[in-house]
Amino acid sequence: MRSIVYSRAGDSSVLHVVERSIPQPGPGEVRVRVAVSGVNPTDWKARRTGTAATAFGEVTPNQDGAGVVDAVGDGVDAPSVGERVWIYLAQHERPTGTAQEYTVVPAARAVPLPEDIGFDVAAGLGVPAMTAHRALTIHEDGPERLSAGALAGRTVLVAGGAGAVGHAAIQLARWAGATVIATVSSDQKATLARDAGAHQTVNYRREDTARRILEIAPGGVEQIVEVSPAHNFALDTDVIANHGSIAYYADNGGDEAIIPVVPTFAKNIRFQGLLMYTVGERALTAAVEDITAALRDGALPVGEDAGLPLTWFGLDDTAAAHDAVENGAIGKVLIDVSGDNH
Repeated sequence: MRSIVYSRAGDSSVLHVVERSIPQPGPGEVRVRVAVSGVNPTDWKARRTGTAATAFGEVTPNQDGAGVVDAVGDGVDAPSVGERVWIYLAQHERPTGTAQEYTVVPAARAVPLPEDIGFDVAAGLGVPAMTAHRALTIHEDGPERLSAGALAGRTVLVAGGAGAVGHAAIQLARWAGATVIATVSSDQKATLARDAGAHQTVNYRREDTARRILEIAPGGVEQIVEVSPAHNFALDTDVIANHGSIAYYADNGGDEAIIPVVPTFAKNIRFQGLLMYTVGERALTAAVEDITAALRDGALPVGEDAGLPLTWFGLDDTAAAHDAVENGAIGKVLIDVSGDNH
């Protein structure tokens, strides 16, 4: 099989194509014939730091993907051979991600797909949708799980609504019944956020952001999904409601943030950092189940009309796909591993 590998830290030039034997699943594992591999910022960041290469010697990148189970190891009851699945955390604490024709993962990380969901949707669910799910389920008054109507009566603010996590947060919050406001930096991104389902958008480069948000939500927003705490914690403090939650998952704009002390304790604000790789099995399981329910309801479409343009690369062009994500490509970057998906 063809596999993309790297064996040292570096820029995308360290990635290259090799021929490897098709792997066999061990106990509790399944082998997936990969159709599409999704690329996330953590994929190129992990490659640049080289931590996995140090641990394993040789690494195939990319955590997310989708395909068809074609072999199962001992003790696996589900998924079964022939099932279409979406894959998450394929390369977490393992050397073999989804940038290859076949990958082996723990059975729990290969999730059966509803029949009518395409691999283009499925390959982008892991990191973005599961991060968004966690961000929307940490409020002290719940809900701990998402379902249709679970956030009814609440207003959710999504910072960076045109990014992959922001897009998923808008879709999941809208499906769960929330009123959704997204902050954006351009008219193009405002259109994408609205197409994703945001009720209102605020251009933080042109508008008085706090005033506009409070015009839309006079009592403040109950929940904030935050991509840039260094830039936005002061704004978040101004617009959040009493007992509101701020979930942050990235360090866009800086690696340190200042928290105003009196305003935040006066409002009983909850700050929650989150990272997919350390969030724990309980949160991962909840995300898998709720995201699958949202898929069945048709709540997570992709493509430009759904607010998430897709940029495709072939497997041999994985380095270019990594570069596209590192350089801020709008939407979702996907690798057509099988050559049959776009």
